[in-house]
Amino acid sequence: MRLIVLDTETTGLEPSQGHKIIEIGGVEVVDRKLTGRHFHKYINPRRDIDDGAFEVHGISSEFLADKPTFAEIAEEFIDFVQGAELIIHNASFDVSFLNYELSLLEQTPGTIEEHCKVTDSLALARHKHPGQKNSLDALCRRYAVDNSARQLHGALLDAEILADVYLLMTGGQTVLFATTQDTIGQSIEDQEAPARIASDRPALKVLLPSGEEIAAHNAMIDFLDQQNSKGSLWRRMDARPTVAKEPL
Repeated sequence: MRLIVLDTETTGLEPSQGHKIIEIGGVEVVDRKLTGRHFHKYINPRRDIDDGAFEVHGISSEFLADKPTFAEIAEEFIDFVQGAELIIHNASFDVSFLNYELSLLEQTPGTIEEHCKVTDSLALARHKHPGQKNSLDALCRRYAVDNSARQLHGALLDAEILADVYLLMTGGQTVLFATTQDTIGQSIEDQEAPARIASDRPALKVLLPSGEEIAAHNAMIDFLDQQNSKGSLWRRMDARPTVAKEPL
């Protein structure tokens, strides 16, 4: 499964008003692991940048003056994302700009949806956390992802951060504790975590069963013993809890 986590920066908010893409950043994820491959380009839009947009990303027209146009990087971009699933936060915004840029090409390759499946991580977050803030910064706080380097929006950095958030939001722990061929024999501490977990993230709380919960567990094992002439698998593995401890 090949994912490209993608972000763009633009000259303004509306492609219908002629606004253009000025930066594209994308990182590749295969089998829920960052591969290290990425796509990153600054783009000369050949138009002014709105003041409000500049306040968000800090990219100036002067900086972009010697950068390639979208037409000059379009083929390389399409080759990179071809056949992948694009993960984009607030995908409708980025997709509208990508499709506008593609439509302006002399030989347009069609829409981005004709080359990729598009998944909106904002819609996914809203479904998973209804009624809560689901901006990228809010999700970083919720999943303890370090975004301290994010002073201004930047396409590649935002794509890297979103990749970390997406992996955690969609079950990143399954990767952290996987016993794949390249992690067998390694301790959990030696295995590479799938995301940039904040260094000051509190330790996970361990909740031990109460005496009442252990009694209920033992009652269920007694019931299973009655259903199997060999006794329950739990008892055969000598896994019966015997001492109750207070929860932390």
